[in-house]
Amino acid sequence: MPDSIPAIFGVFLRLGLTSFGGPIAHLGYYRTEFVERRRWLSEAAYADLVALCQLLPGPASSQVGFAVGLSRGGLSGGVAAWLGFTLPSAVVMVLFARGAAALTGPLSGGMLHGLQVVAVAVVAQAVWSMARSLSPDRPRATIAVVATLIVTVAPTAVGQIAAILAGAAAGAWLCREGPAVGGPAGLPVPVSRALAVGALVAFTLLLIGLPILAAMSAVPALAVVDAFYRAGALVFGGGHVVLPLLHASVVEPGWVTEDRFLSGYGAAQAVPGPLLTFAAYLGATMPALPSRWLGAALCLVAIFLPGLLLVLGVLPFWGALGRGALVRASLRGVNAAVVGVLLAALYDPVWTKGIGGPADFALALVAFALLTVWKAPPWIAVLVSAAGGAALVGR
Repeated sequence: MPDSIPAIFGVFLRLGLTSFGGPIAHLGYYRTEFVERRRWLSEAAYADLVALCQLLPGPASSQVGFAVGLSRGGLSGGVAAWLGFTLPSAVVMVLFARGAAALTGPLSGGMLHGLQVVAVAVVAQAVWSMARSLSPDRPRATIAVVATLIVTVAPTAVGQIAAILAGAAAGAWLCREGPAVGGPAGLPVPVSRALAVGALVAFTLLLIGLPILAAMSAVPALAVVDAFYRAGALVFGGGHVVLPLLHASVVEPGWVTEDRFLSGYGAAQAVPGPLLTFAAYLGATMPALPSRWLGAALCLVAIFLPGLLLVLGVLPFWGALGRGALVRASLRGVNAAVVGVLLAALYDPVWTKGIGGPADFALALVAFALLTVWKAPPWIAVLVSAAGGAALVGR
């Protein structure tokens, strides 16, 4: 019997208020809640669902939550799960955007610079951990290096897409060996195949049609939605990968200044819930959009929508599709290329903007050690970096 929609929303709202630590930690919270405590899924079903969502583009933890909501309450349950998990951090990020705009003076500037410095540590940690899991052998490490070179030579959205496509092609050739991935064992999927096909068609039409509509129209909101939808459609390997994609989409056209971009990205590490709620901060910062809250909502929905459409479209077919050797090999190549894309972003803009001298480097090193050696939660590193930035200004 399906759960009530308010009950599903309430469970995920609590998780959205308390799930600190990024996508890997979120998956641990989910396992405790849905496998051990509530027994909504078996261990095997949960493991297979996580494997599927890590292979698809999109934020894996949000996709897993959406799929769990789907299994408990159909499409309405999936939407309720996504809203409950996403809204708390999205609201906090919009409020931060409002507050950051009002911060003036040397001390406040130092704190905001500290948030830019902590982004160096966070992205460095993401590159390190992703490289160990997604490019652990020579073929995939080589794909990652080539992807870094492609993005370094062509530091635009086109260059990033080219690197990912090259990774898919190279993976199909070089990465054939690996375990098969089956469908989520024992997970009920109350989604008709017609609805699934419709979701895949909608994903494709939006990916192709939004750039055309944005080019034909003078409405700024269409261009913004196109940029965020495209970024969400290419987020392989975790939320951190959105950094270079969004930077190319919103900073280079001048919609958001580089300082505000990196400050918001740093602040996003300190809130619970999905990292992609960074999009709400960006939407609330853009003067071209009609209002802070409407801009935040547009960007938030646009960046999450492609990943959710893919889960809705692929889940009923995954039992057969996931066993295809060519599909699995291509996705391994894509994930390796993502490591390279993120490595290029670690240099530019994260390092070049955040590190201005030895003091900044020392502060970033402290934050990196907190994250990797002491296993501190990210919000601790954020607070230390903000305080360090303020102290450096006050010297």
